[in-house]
Amino acid sequence: MSRVHSAQAFHQLWSVSKYRFLGALRPFSLVVASMSSSLGLALGWSAASSPWLLAALTLAASLLLQAGVNLINDYGDRELVAERYGHLTPEQQHKISRSIALNFNYGLVAIVLGVLLGLILVFLSGPLLIWIGVIGVIGVFSYAQPPLDFKRRGLGAVAVFFLMGVLMVQGAYYVMAGTLSWQVLWLSLPISTLVSLLLLANELRDYHLDQQEGQRTLAVRLGFTPVCYLYRFLMALAFLLPLLFFLLGWGWPQLLPWLALPLALRPLQLLKADAQARLALPPLTGRLMAGFGLLQLVGWLLIGGQ
Repeated sequence: MSRVHSAQAFHQLWSVSKYRFLGALRPFSLVVASMSSSLGLALGWSAASSPWLLAALTLAASLLLQAGVNLINDYGDRELVAERYGHLTPEQQHKISRSIALNFNYGLVAIVLGVLLGLILVFLSGPLLIWIGVIGVIGVFSYAQPPLDFKRRGLGAVAVFFLMGVLMVQGAYYVMAGTLSWQVLWLSLPISTLVSLLLLANELRDYHLDQQEGQRTLAVRLGFTPVCYLYRFLMALAFLLPLLFFLLGWGWPQLLPWLALPLALRPLQLLKADAQARLALPPLTGRLMAGFGLLQLVGWLLIGGQ
């Protein structure tokens, strides 16, 4: 497909709102930071002397860091504006490029504020949080920026699994309890799997355009159909893990996330839909993650209250 056709296809799927502040912020994806952090906070709640203060600071820092990631994520698209929006005038294209640059600056501000809150949490909790934070911040900048650029190396799903899932849950737990836990690691796996699922939803939505533009995401590298199978596998794994926890004797409330199963039906159907319909895949996957995460939190609170 020619570059002109690529630009026309992009215009059919996206509007210029993609690079406006709210579009770049991707509010639906903030469920990742809120669910991952909340799980770690709930798991360590009883061990904290000032849980409400620590929880508020941790949630704020987590949301700021993810907002920063989202806002800087499109910075590399500056060089693609002319191709993607060839139907617009040079002045309009320049306005889009300026929006991308402004969003990048806003993202840096959000990250700095998140880091400052993290330093306060280090003082309140313990020095190990410094290393957790360093890994997280490096991951933030490396996700979609050179030289590592995990997203375009096909490692985005792996990176967010650890950075926005496992690491964020353990970091929030450490803030509350002052230690790390193997059980918390296990309990973080379902929500971490859903974080990767949300990333794959984005890649499947953008598959044809990423392919045309030479973006080497995991979906482009493996192909659309194999990544659809991977999406289904990760979704099944997310629901099987709570069953495993129940069989390990961690209590029947571990099965509560199964009540979110109806939220999985529509995203699975969209895997066979056309590109226009697949625009709904990421927000619907985010809705599944929110429902699953809330039910996992309720399950743990029920166990903790017994």
